[in-house]
Amino acid sequence: MRKEFPTLLAVLLFSVAVAPYSAAAGSREAGKPQSEPLTQEKLSKEVRHQLLMLPWYSVFDNLAYKVEGDKVTLYGEVTRPVLKSDAGAAAKNIEGVASVVNNIEVLPLSPMDDQLRRSLFRAIYGDSGLSRYGVQAVPSIHVIVKNGNVTLEGVVDNETDKNIANLRAYGVSSVFSVKNNLVVAGNGK
Repeated sequence: MRKEFPTLLAVLLFSVAVAPYSAAAGSREAGKPQSEPLTQEKLSKEVRHQLLMLPWYSVFDNLAYKVEGDKVTLYGEVTRPVLKSDAGAAAKNIEGVASVVNNIEVLPLSPMDDQLRRSLFRAIYGDSGLSRYGVQAVPSIHVIVKNGNVTLEGVVDNETDKNIANLRAYGVSSVFSVKNNLVVAGNGK
């Protein structure tokens, strides 16, 4: 994944906890428009929220985005074409978004890659030190497999966990290569 675009989970973990945004929230004074334009920060949080709520988003997908004014650019890799189109539609339906560029890649269908995904999931999340990352609705370590090549995306608590995930991925047979893009929380790398 491109280093200049943080992964969705990195954005999630580094963002400040804020009450869910609602266009109807806040005080309204007489004579003011019903809805005020979203600030860049609020728009970014709403995009993140909408992407996380997609029903087919899983540990085997990676979604990232960039907000520039009223334009949203989507990045990442997904295993299902419907997830790409749903992500684009969700972003377009956000108030304040004028345009969406959908650069999400749909990974090729491959029974071998599907088998690798299952094996990698068991290897990484079956490790006693990493199992805690799998208890979230969308686990924080994403396993992207394309033609036998593996990319690890997401956020971990420390460098040790990053290295363990890397070793566990390399330990799965039939893996051609592993690219470890995991970010250590607090480092911003």
